Parts: sequence; C-alpha cells; structure tokens
Amino acid sequence: MAKKRTLLIVDDEENMRHMLQAMVSRHGYIVETAVDGQDALTRIAGKHFDFILCDIRMPHMDGIAFLRKAGPAIQTSTVIMMSAYGTIDMAMEALKAGAYDFISKPFKSDEVLLTLKKAEERESLRQENRLLKEQLEEIKAGVGFDRMVAGSKSMHSLFTLARKVAPYNTTVLIVGESGTGKELVARGIYVSSQRNEHPFIAVNCGSIPENLLESEFFGYVKGAFTGADTTRRGLLAEANGGTIFLDEIGELPLEMQVKLLRVLQEGEIKPVGTNKTEQIDVRILAATARNLEDEVRQGNFREDLFYRLNVLSIHIPPLRERAEDIPLLCSHFIKKFNITLGTNISSISAEAMDKLMAHSWPGNVRELENIIQRGIVLAEDQTIGLDQLPPHLVQATEAGCFEQCLTGFSLKKAQKIMEEKIITKALQETGGNRLQASKLLELSYPSLLSKIKEYKIVIE
Repeated sequence: MAKKRTLLIVDDEENMRHMLQAMVSRHGYIVETAVDGQDALTRIAGKHFDFILCDIRMPHMDGIAFLRKAGPAIQTSTVIMMSAYGTIDMAMEALKAGAYDFISKPFKSDEVLLTLKKAEERESLRQENRLLKEQLEEIKAGVGFDRMVAGSKSMHSLFTLARKVAPYNTTVLIVGESGTGKELVARGIYVSSQRNEHPFIAVNCGSIPENLLESEFFGYVKGAFTGADTTRRGLLAEANGGTIFLDEIGELPLEMQVKLLRVLQEGEIKPVGTNKTEQIDVRILAATARNLEDEVRQGNFREDLFYRLNVLSIHIPPLRERAEDIPLLCSHFIKKFNITLGTNISSISAEAMDKLMAHSWPGNVRELENIIQRGIVLAEDQTIGLDQLPPHLVQATEAGCFEQCLTGFSLKKAQKIMEEKIITKALQETGGNRLQASKLLELSYPSLLSKIKEYKIVIE
C-alpha cells in the first residue's frame, strides 16, 4: 500500500484551516497547519511535505514572501497558492515564485481535490522522468543492460557478451541461480535484437501442468479434445517473428523435449488435433537454475536438445560473488519503489548497508529487492536503518551466514563450500597470486589450479 501524502496548510484564518484539514484528511492526506509564512518556514525546516496549500494574504509574512524565503527547502514540494483577492497578475507572481497552481477563494471542495489530484499526477510523472533519465545515464555509462543494473566486472562481461549475441538468431541458454535475473537478460537480448518490434513471450515451463503442455505450446484445432470449442494458437505461433523465452527449461518432461527439438531442427509446429504442420520463425532463449549436463547424465534431459539449446551459454553469477553490485542495486530499487509506493527514501544507513554486504543472499537479487521494498514500507524517515531489515539478517553471525549456504547434511557438499570460500579468501589475501596462495593453503600449485577451475573462482 502506498504511503499517505503529507500536506501543509498555511492560512491565517482558523476556520479555513480546519475546513481544509477536515476535507483533505478524509482523502488520505496527513495534514499539518501553519498560521502564516513564518510559521510555515519553521514547519518545513524540520519536515518534508509533499504538498503545500498556502494563502497569499497573511500577516507577518505573506505567501509570496514565504515562497521566496523558503527557496530550495520546498523544491521537491508542490505548492498551490490560494487567495480571495485573486488577479491574473497575482497568479503570475505566485507561479514565478515557484508555485505549481493558483486557486481563488471561495472555492468548492471538488476544486481543491481536483487540483491536488492533478498535482499528484504531475509529481508522479516528474519522478518517472527522473528515473528514466537516470536509467539512460546508467546505460550510457555502461552499467546497465536493458533493465539490469550492475557495476561489477563479471556483470560487465556478461552485458558485453549479451549485446554481441543479441543481433543474431542464435539460440542462447542462460544459466544462473533463482533470482539472479535470467529473464531480464533474455529481455535485454530481445530489446537489442532486430526482432524487438515483434512479440516477446516468456513461459515458465514448470508452471504449466504436464497434460496441458502440448496444447499450450503448439495450440489446437476445434474439436481436438473435450472442451476444445474453438481453434487456438499456441505460444510458439503467438511468438512468430519474435522471441520466446523458456524459463526453467529443465522442468520439461522428456516427451515435450522431443517435440521442442523438432521446432529447433525444422522450424515447424503441429497443433493438437491436426496432421498439418506450420512453419514458424521464432528465436528461442532458454534459462535454467539446474545443471543440465548433470540432468543429461541422469537421463532427465535429452542430450541432443541440450546441445541444440547450448549454442551459446550465458552464466549469471550469484549476488554473493559480486557484492560490489549491492549498493548500486539498493539505490536502483529505492528509486523504483519511491515511484511505485509514493515514498521519499533517500539512503540506507551505514550499519544496515554493512549487514546487506555481509549477507549470503540465497535468493539473490530478488531477495535484495524484497528486502529494500520491506525497508521502505517500514521506514520512519528518509533512511532505511537496521530496524527496517529482517531480523534474521540483522542477527546473523558469521557462522550463521555460513549455515545459510548449506542445505541438507552432505559432508561432501559442505567440504566443497568450505574449500571454495577458503581458496577465494587466500587469493584475495595474495592479490590473486596463485603461487603465494598455494603456500598459504598448504596445497600444491597444480591442485590449486585444478580447484580454481572446478569452482570457477574469479578474483577481480
């Protein structure tokens, strides 16, 4: 739920203040009042207001003087001026001083509410424009790919590879843990391709019941089965000319894998209930959190389909391997949720950021996004602090963080995790010098090289 908007009413008439406060409070605004411009200056010095309803003619300090005196303090507030002595010259003077709009007294309640609604829409558009400009700057600076944000060397390499492959019709297999952004990479490839004016259809292969897979992918003709009252195009036909993204491709049953292989080999589909085939032109991007090579060895995934999909593979590193991206991602999510939630969060405290940097992130970027959204909703002021982080993250010790990396009771898996962490730490300690690291680890140099390759350790 979006946070309520804050509003300051500035008017020397007590009855007017009470009337406006009662009216706008009923429509979800959190309201404070001030008796003149000087009182309003005191109010804005200690608190930000989304909107300010300000009378022009007041004793001590009038509305125009208040606007000029406030200056930068209300640049992010939307000011609406009011006056019973309204003239065109007065309205122009108020607008020049920084007001958004001007309404004449006496006014109907609908007039005030409509003006506030217009101001809200305008502020929402301003925030969206700011975010779009920032995203464009990030793209120009090379820190983004479509809607992805990152600054680490590993992600820059990924973006470069994705941009290179985007213009071609090559099938791409995107590999990464859950929550790393596999669909965002797929969408980035699509946007950067020549197919971007045609459909992009994303399908989670694990979310479709097995008995419906064929009809969903290939479509069906009227009367093909009970309930098929009309002819329906399948997802592959809907994506014709464009791109289809098959998320969690490893969840497909073997029977469906055979049919998908034919699409890749022949470029044709056969709707359920007919013997006629249709030619289609679809680029296939696939993604999985599973190790498909292991699935092939276990007989759960067809080897021929694996090699058809794995023409070019893109591996998305988990967030724990690129902690330097965390501050950038936090900033991105804060800007995003400020718009969608109508909030004004500006930062994360140093203590909270330390906890975020130390977390193991089993849920990757999706987990971070959820935690930032939670923090924004719970924040008491403009900063996300320790109190707004989940308790398990705040209370986590180094041993607790390690335990989160382990699932089950496999000693072999635990040993591998320990080896990878200690080898990485030794390489960081020696600045990437493998010979010195092998001495620290009391491990032979060839064995260290073998384990670095096995665990795919990269030291930037």
